[in-house]
Amino acid sequence: MRLPLVIGALCALFGVMAGAFGAHGLRGIVSERGLEVFQTAVTYQMYHAIALVVVSALALTGLSRRLLSVAAGFFLVGILLFSGSLYVLVLTDLRWIGPVTPLGGVCFMIAWALLVIAGLRPLGLRAE
Repeated sequence: MRLPLVIGALCALFGVMAGAFGAHGLRGIVSERGLEVFQTAVTYQMYHAIALVVVSALALTGLSRRLLSVAAGFFLVGILLFSGSLYVLVLTDLRWIGPVTPLGGVCFMIAWALLVIAGLRPLGLRAE
């Protein structure tokens, strides 16, 4: 389960870079609302990058690696769809990408639900 750790760390790294770009590079270029939307994308990217790192650590606890792996996949797709679509929306003003954002939010919810399931499953009843 090193891959979620590496991907999570990369997403966090890129999140810090995007945050700095938004705070310093976009001010005066995009509207205040655009800056807010960009910051929302950064915030959600960072939360879920940390979630990917946590998923990697949770694999050491004996929780279902299958559920954790699938949750990690949904966290990553959520980052790409949710944060990615917001970045594109702010930077390009392509309004058609807006409907993609909620799909990323659904991916986040699925990932968190999978972690709930992994946490509630009795440790001895896994078929892996």
